[in-house]
Amino acid sequence: MKLSLKKGPLYIQLEEILKERIISGKYQKNTLIPSEQELKDEFGVSIITVRRAVEQLSQQGYVEKRSGIGTTVLENNAISKLSKGQRFSEYLLEEGNELSKEFVELSVIEGSSHSILKDYYTGVKLNCIERLYKLNGKPYIHFKHYIPQNIVLPKNYEHLQNSLYEIMYQQGIRFHRFKDEFGVGTPNEKVAQMLQIEQQPLLQRFRFSFDLNGNLAEYSEAYYNTNIHRYVVNFDM
Repeated sequence: MKLSLKKGPLYIQLEEILKERIISGKYQKNTLIPSEQELKDEFGVSIITVRRAVEQLSQQGYVEKRSGIGTTVLENNAISKLSKGQRFSEYLLEEGNELSKEFVELSVIEGSSHSILKDYYTGVKLNCIERLYKLNGKPYIHFKHYIPQNIVLPKNYEHLQNSLYEIMYQQGIRFHRFKDEFGVGTPNEKVAQMLQIEQQPLLQRFRFSFDLNGNLAEYSEAYYNTNIHRYVVNFDM
């Protein structure tokens, strides 16, 4: 598999591929991932690119590199280790589903204009990143992510289909706490069309992501078409 610079930095592309292999179970927990040389040969990249991708995974808690042994897949990751809950995307992949992301639109809003964010970002401009998740090729989740404009986004907006947490992590943001709230809401006509459904009440999730200082670093709103798949929360005992 050859990577292309047209899709963004090579190490980020490689990191995303390795991360998906870990989540899906292709690289199982407590086992070694392929060596640097094997990854270099498979993806046609330099050893430096491989090491940088693995380093990113290590910093997030996916893997641990040990001298003379290799790189081992760990039991947790930088986001899900904050609780005993398994991330929903991990669950879907482990079930054998195909989960893809599409960038829809980037807009700018005033924090004070948002009914929830006005309590956190009065007088602050926010980037609103709209994305669509597809489950096995079918529109499944519509997301709106709100991020302060001091976070530099990729010049090629198509790269926004990749992990937004990773973009923020690379710029020094360290997440400390996540809070999810759930409700039922009816999406507007535009969102309903993207989900390829009639306007109807859907499961709605609101996520608050806080940094080490307790500040709100990212906020998102999502509509789930649970007729395709129910929302599942798994807890390890």
